[in-house]
Amino acid sequence: MAVEDYAASLDSIQAARNRIQGQIRVTQVITSSSLDALAGRSLFFKCELFQRGGAFKIRGASNAIFSLSDEQAERGVVTHSSGNHAAAVALAAKLRGIPAHIVVPRNAPKCKVENVERYGGKISWCDPSVESREAVCASVKSKTNAVLVHPFNDPQVISGQGTVALEFLEQVPQLDVIIAPISGGGLISGISIAAKAIKPEIKIIAAEPTGADDAARSKAANSVQTNKQTCTIADGLRASLGSLTWPIVRDFVDEVVTVDDSAILEAMKMCYERLKVVVEPSGAIGLAVALSDKFRSNPAVKHCTNVGIVLSGGNCDLTGLWESLPN
Repeated sequence: MAVEDYAASLDSIQAARNRIQGQIRVTQVITSSSLDALAGRSLFFKCELFQRGGAFKIRGASNAIFSLSDEQAERGVVTHSSGNHAAAVALAAKLRGIPAHIVVPRNAPKCKVENVERYGGKISWCDPSVESREAVCASVKSKTNAVLVHPFNDPQVISGQGTVALEFLEQVPQLDVIIAPISGGGLISGISIAAKAIKPEIKIIAAEPTGADDAARSKAANSVQTNKQTCTIADGLRASLGSLTWPIVRDFVDEVVTVDDSAILEAMKMCYERLKVVVEPSGAIGLAVALSDKFRSNPAVKHCTNVGIVLSGGNCDLTGLWESLPN
């Protein structure tokens, strides 16, 4: 398949970087000698939890919104999301000075809903299912004539997310492998397109919860598989691959490695205790994969000594922790 047949390219990702450089932060990379010892490799953590909005999502959202013509922008934007993309669209719309209509599942984490409200997004509630999200979003779009900014199945969103890889490989050129979370596939698609174009020999590993393993099943079957239901603490990783992201995942992602929720929780704990950063479950899954037996024994990465891990977000609901503290 030719490069032009994919939803993004190195050129579109570089153009996205130029377009959004005033809207995003270049996030830092941190390391930990104790985690290196556990992994038996050198680990490099790309801290998207320090990004505006607390997650990588502002990259894709701002690229999509700042790509709109003035006529399109006047209509406002609409999206559906369980949290980080919702907040990112609200923030990017605020930066451009246009309305943002956000469809949010009723079970979305409180802290993520509060982010949407803080950035001025107009919330419409839906049931926690893909069908409900899409139906309510279509209704809002029809009423407002707003432009849809899809959470992942959008060329401009994919290109914006790919800027993570441009930065990461400039900061750590010696990376042999990049591990990033996978859900709808926008982040891993952008990363894999950019990284493979810059460094063809690099390995791209997608990290996925066992309770939402459509990407792993899709790779195994070589056709798109969906999740009839999901069961994972990683609330940001419950979507299924889209028509634009699947071809990229199929052709550019080397492996999809699944881990269970107990491994994700342990990785979160290590991030808190050793890296001293607050990472949400979806953001910690890359470390869980790097420390897993599946990754350690994988012959495709046997000789990879420098591992890049994308800590994709830090919007973790800590209400239970604060409520447990004595008055």
